[in-house]
Amino acid sequence: MPANTLITQLTWRTMLLPLALVLFEFSTYIANDMILPGMLAVTREFNAGPQWVPTSMTAYLVGGASLQWLLGPLSDRIGRRPVMLYGVAFFITTCLLTLFTHSIEQFIVLRVFQGVGMCFIGAVGYALVQESFDEKTAIKVTALMANVAMIAPLLGPLAGAIMMELAPWRMIFVLIAAVAFVSFIGLWHALPRIVPNKNLSPFTYRAVWQDYKNVFSNTHFLTGALAMGLCSVPLLTWIGISPVILIGDAGLSPIEFGYWQIPVFAALIIGNFTLAKLSNHLPVRRMIGLGLIPQVFGLSFCFIAMLFAPSHYIYLVIGISFYAFGCGLVNAGLFRLVLFSSDVSKGTVAAAFGMITMGVYSLGIEGVKAGHLLAGNRFFASALLIVGGVFIFALKKFMDKHQRISNATIS
Repeated sequence: MPANTLITQLTWRTMLLPLALVLFEFSTYIANDMILPGMLAVTREFNAGPQWVPTSMTAYLVGGASLQWLLGPLSDRIGRRPVMLYGVAFFITTCLLTLFTHSIEQFIVLRVFQGVGMCFIGAVGYALVQESFDEKTAIKVTALMANVAMIAPLLGPLAGAIMMELAPWRMIFVLIAAVAFVSFIGLWHALPRIVPNKNLSPFTYRAVWQDYKNVFSNTHFLTGALAMGLCSVPLLTWIGISPVILIGDAGLSPIEFGYWQIPVFAALIIGNFTLAKLSNHLPVRRMIGLGLIPQVFGLSFCFIAMLFAPSHYIYLVIGISFYAFGCGLVNAGLFRLVLFSSDVSKGTVAAAFGMITMGVYSLGIEGVKAGHLLAGNRFFASALLIVGGVFIFALKKFMDKHQRISNATIS
């Protein structure tokens, strides 16, 4: 496939690459979600408190932000294929090393290294997809990939709960490593051998610094990346804290916990399918605007419900499900706009984007976690509403600037 040829139609042949990529993405997602119902068992084995439960997810996200700064520019210069294949092999190794952990500190450190696997998806895999497809097709492919990837948080907690009934919690990571190994085989055959861009300067720290300086001096890009990160914080915070809310506070079993995750991630998948259907008929800006409606409703519903019935977790599930549906409509289109808001090579832009969003995720989860431990579900719902308000403000700033740039280009 020539580097300058954009794919405009989806066929079985052109879908081979995103399908291979999404299997690895699936394994990195399920590494976070499948262990959720087992986290209380992990803390009990290591004689640790429940505050370590969401810290496991935060550590994983920190790992997901740690190496993107390097992988993006590196893949711009030596090619996406070798960098991606190395990343899958590294992820498999870190999953298997979980068999040898003996303390909660070792477990958390290893979670950071496992999270590094997400760097390769964000900085390399999605950049390759955006470079290979035109705008409408890329949005559709991204949405379809998200559908498959979202099966992980939909099935992960339930599968993890079933696994806990059959085997020790460490075997969860052995299963994840096996899934990642299958993706490695698929990527070995599917990744194109595209020659790197020879117009780029050689890989030096000075060249990388200059590329990032150009990206981070672009306030339009920064506003969009901030909005994208804030958009996902309510959903990710729910994933991180829901074991405490549903298992620790409400007394549900791990399997019941898995059942109560289904509405949230089913809504997210439905939102992605809706986006894929609408992408041929509506402009990106319109799809993002439609997604804001269920998002605002969902967070407002959580806030009002928790004011009057803070112990009724079902209201949280309902509100977060509406918000998840809106995320499905917003994320793919917004990601495309943010990635192309900078003229720098897309591996570097995707890496900068990933670092910003992962940092926003980590700060958001830890901040809401601290408040939830002190003030419970009322604070949880209030904090999410505030995050949603800041997200809408940042999104409006980004979209207004995007519209001005589009109008100037047309005229």
